Amino acid sequence: MTNLQGYLEALRDGVIAPSAQQFQSLHEEVDRLVRLSQSLNTLAEDNGSNTAKTLETIDLVPIVRAAVELARPSFEGKAIRVQVVLPDRLAVRAGSDQLAQVLANLLQNASRYTPEGGLVTLAAEARRSDVLVSVTNSGQAIPQQDLPHVFERFYRVEKSRDRARGGAGIGLAIVKQLVEGIGGRVGAESDARGTRFWFSLPA
Repeated sequence: MTNLQGYLEALRDGVIAPSAQQFQSLHEEVDRLVRLSQSLNTLAEDNGSNTAKTLETIDLVPIVRAAVELARPSFEGKAIRVQVVLPDRLAVRAGSDQLAQVLANLLQNASRYTPEGGLVTLAAEARRSDVLVSVTNSGQAIPQQDLPHVFERFYRVEKSRDRARGGAGIGLAIVKQLVEGIGGRVGAESDARGTRFWFSLPA
């Protein structure tokens, strides 16, 4: 939702020139958010037991590229460089709406905590039995004692810092819930070089 808002503000302020393709992309994003809200209601009601029924084999690559494009205004506003490392095609077993929201949340988190002029790298690769996707951002490291808790609901590493950035502490919790709901895993690593959030999905 935040990425959509940023994109609309960029159009309003003349930062991005409007085009029919962009309006179509925004319309598709609104439709996706409506579907996602219905999926989240289902997850809340049954703990994701019905999620497997919605899984299909999809190509991850266009979903990643669409998510990066939607997040682009928030990165450009801070002069953040974005590097995308993808193969031509990457098949996964997942739900496209859930996957798009996972990527949106991770990119929003990266935009929030990457300093001006920093670097964000989104990479995806096929492994023997799964697909690994990671979002890495330069900037201040997350303290090691906080890393095991970053996917917990309403957990914030530095509450005052997060309020200044508009964080509510639920974006990463939603990532965890959605990824695990489609049979995947999540994780995070952080050191002086930056922070890396990753998730894996069955191939």
